[in-house]
Amino acid sequence: MRRVLMVSPNFPPDTSAGAHRVRLLAPHLRRHGWEPTVLTVDQRDYEGRLDPGLAALVPEDLRVVRCRAWPVALTRLAGVGDLGLRALGGLRRTSGRLLATERFDALFITIYPTYPALLGPSLKRRFGVPFVLDYQDPWVGAWGLTVGGGRGGLPDWRSRATRLLASRLEPRVLRAADAITAVSEETYRELWRRYPGLERTPCAAIPIGGEPADFERIRRAPRENPWFDPKDGQTHVCYVGTLLPLGAETLRAVLAAVRLVSERRPELYARLRLHFFGTGNQTVPGAAPRALPLAALLGVADRVTEVTTRIDYLDALTVLTQAHAILLMGSSERHYTASKLYPALLAERPLLAVYHEASSVTNTLRRAERPPAARLVTYGDVAPAGSRVEAIAREIIELLDRPVDSPVAVDPAVLREHSAESLAGRLAGVLDLVRGCR
Repeated sequence: MRRVLMVSPNFPPDTSAGAHRVRLLAPHLRRHGWEPTVLTVDQRDYEGRLDPGLAALVPEDLRVVRCRAWPVALTRLAGVGDLGLRALGGLRRTSGRLLATERFDALFITIYPTYPALLGPSLKRRFGVPFVLDYQDPWVGAWGLTVGGGRGGLPDWRSRATRLLASRLEPRVLRAADAITAVSEETYRELWRRYPGLERTPCAAIPIGGEPADFERIRRAPRENPWFDPKDGQTHVCYVGTLLPLGAETLRAVLAAVRLVSERRPELYARLRLHFFGTGNQTVPGAAPRALPLAALLGVADRVTEVTTRIDYLDALTVLTQAHAILLMGSSERHYTASKLYPALLAERPLLAVYHEASSVTNTLRRAERPPAARLVTYGDVAPAGSRVEAIAREIIELLDRPVDSPVAVDPAVLREHSAESLAGRLAGVLDLVRGCR
């Protein structure tokens, strides 16, 4: 059995979005000839709320090694909260010890956070182990260029400095990588455009898929839904996930479409309940709302509720399975691919999706479902989301006027293709390839 060391600072019971990448892939690698060891951070060093329900989904026979990180209470005094930076020393020491005392055939490092990627070149030099760099999000993206931590989500000195440092570090790591995996093909094509010659490095698109067993668990043991009653006669449309700065225009277009519905079909508008969950991507209370202020500005706040803190994973699945429809929204970035797409498909509920036409989501969704199960509105660089308000409003009216109560049929071939087990097989193929680089 070949062996792979998988470095992922975020891992259950941490509730960050990055915790799911390795959680989904690692348990299925054995079926494809690879024995995984997950290296992550001690749960005492996570900053946010822990989710024991998510931790319970990790198989007991999956080997997980944890290291300590600098205490966030200490590093925050210096303005540092990044888990990858806080844990870099602990990850370096523990990975070095594992590679020195055990045999590993490959090293897999996933980002975000990005700083642990720096371990790849040094561990490769010291131990001769080939490594795969995995992109859940771009390392050098819009942060610090068009968006940042400044007022109104604009770049500030810190976000610009972060981007400048990333632009110096990324090419050094990429030169040493034996292969690159990413959640979408467009993500690594952007790297090709930025670094000529990189196309000679093997690349593979491995989206963040779904795990059918997670939904089986929810259906066997339903959880309480404290946010809405699916049997109250209203139409509950739910969005679960962070609202990103570059997705603000898409959100505005959707809410403007809701306003059109109120003007044209007030009786349907009266039945609509639009819920947003986990919009602030934080597990601690106090995050500023992102959807409600815009809804108030557009005069539709009476139909909108927002929970800014990230809700626990099984609670999120409960919301998806009990929603009358699931709202999916994209970003102005062409590479954007939603980690929430495959859980939404597995929830077997109608979908209203608004995405850039170049996003991998659009092609997958067209293959997976057809109207009225999936209603897709696309926009582009020439015709941005704001120009598609009329089309979105038509789809909302259809959704409210002709609700779908029975479970939605999804193309089983698409579900199999994007299941965690299938995607683990794709990763195993990449690991087989780099193993020859030893």
